Amino acid sequence: MTPTLVRHHGYADSSAPVDAAARARDWAEIQERMLAPLYESVFDRLEVGPGTRMLSLGCGSGLALLAAAGRGARVTGVESDRERLALARERLGPGPSAEAGARTAARYARLVERVPAAAAGEPPYDLLTAFDPIGSVAGDFEGLAPALAAAMPLAGRGATVVLTGWGPPERCATAPVLRVAARLAGPARAPRPDGWRPALRDDLEEVAARAGLKPDGSGRVSCPFGYADVESAVRGLLSTGLFDAAIRATDRSQAEKEVAEAVHPHVRPDGTVWMPNVFRYLVCVT
Repeated sequence: MTPTLVRHHGYADSSAPVDAAARARDWAEIQERMLAPLYESVFDRLEVGPGTRMLSLGCGSGLALLAAAGRGARVTGVESDRERLALARERLGPGPSAEAGARTAARYARLVERVPAAAAGEPPYDLLTAFDPIGSVAGDFEGLAPALAAAMPLAGRGATVVLTGWGPPERCATAPVLRVAARLAGPARAPRPDGWRPALRDDLEEVAARAGLKPDGSGRVSCPFGYADVESAVRGLLSTGLFDAAIRATDRSQAEKEVAEAVHPHVRPDGTVWMPNVFRYLVCVT
């Protein structure tokens, strides 16, 4: 199947607005792989493979799509960030320089900016995933709800929906680093609609209830954040978007400095950074 595609490393001067293309590249090259254990655990549990039709909401730069397509699944990725979507095209789109595995995956994938409308004669999706973890930004429930509402009519009866989120703060070494985002945003500006907050125990269950989904199991997955050095850690963490409110409230150079200081306790003797984390997933049925 031919894919349907819809629409310089490093940041500029640290006092300037974030370079969207550079941040997306940092996400793809540094940060997205930190969630690979989560993707693989979900795919193992659900036995994703030939015959699976997956719709991935917030597919990022396509790593989860590539993993599922590599198992033989037919996948559609939805991503509103155009820079990340462009990088997903590079991973999954056909081209003379593409590796054989990427060319194979491209036959099973299509990428779109918004949830597609149902097409006549097209079979329904049997797996919907939301791999962009919720429970760390105020209001992220509301951000996911419209996408779920738009996707539900595309799912077959009894389809599986997977929601993912951050684990308990006490199980996530990155949580104290993320608190820098809340502190820099400033109490005078709280509550911010996009400010960081600690994950809550029932975040995923609340989203499922609002969407009318029936929980059918859950799991926890170890997803350590490992970086080559502090600079890579700062770039990776800022690429998540969790520090955007902090950067607007101060500036990027201040955010970079304070994130680097917060990361320092996790620097190992060889200069690498290692932060163990736990993420949750909730399996639901339509």
